[in-house]
Amino acid sequence: MRKYSILFVDDDPFVTKATGGLLEAKGYGVTTAESGEKAIELLENAAFDLVITDLVMGSIDGIDVLKRAKEIHPEIMVMILTGFGDMASAIEALRSDADDYFLKPCESEEIYFRVSKCLEKLELKRKLKLYENILPVCCVCKKIRDDTGMVPRTGEWIQMEDYIRDIAKVEITTTFCPECAKKEKEKIRGGFSE
Repeated sequence: MRKYSILFVDDDPFVTKATGGLLEAKGYGVTTAESGEKAIELLENAAFDLVITDLVMGSIDGIDVLKRAKEIHPEIMVMILTGFGDMASAIEALRSDADDYFLKPCESEEIYFRVSKCLEKLELKRKLKLYENILPVCCVCKKIRDDTGMVPRTGEWIQMEDYIRDIAKVEITTTFCPECAKKEKEKIRGGFSE
């Protein structure tokens, strides 16, 4: 199993130590921060898979941590954990792209469940991102399947030059790579010696 890294943020050191310890016991790599300022500093200097942050903290609260985390690492998952939840804060968290929002105190099993669901969602996002960057090219004729705006794997197969010009919007110029240039020169020289 891949070891995921979690940043756990709470201004209550007892909660930070207890919950961080629970997550470490499940095999996660856990870094803790006791303020929003420290969390942002850590986010700017390290990569995390998941941030679990308290909502109500000092001058930089959980929503600020959420927004900054998503700015720095757009794929990062962020869970808001709060003892002061209400509908307005839940809506604000979700509008700010929170991946989960739950109330404390909560049972350790609920934390494990929610963390595992967030990390599953992260893996799906990563796979989708990977697949977005794959361009199907025929290994024989070198045509490209254009799935733009189509159900995946149903697009039309088109010549590579047409794809580059019409879909990627890149102008094509013809030239020789050094290897082909050398071969062509040899062909030309060979033709003159006959």
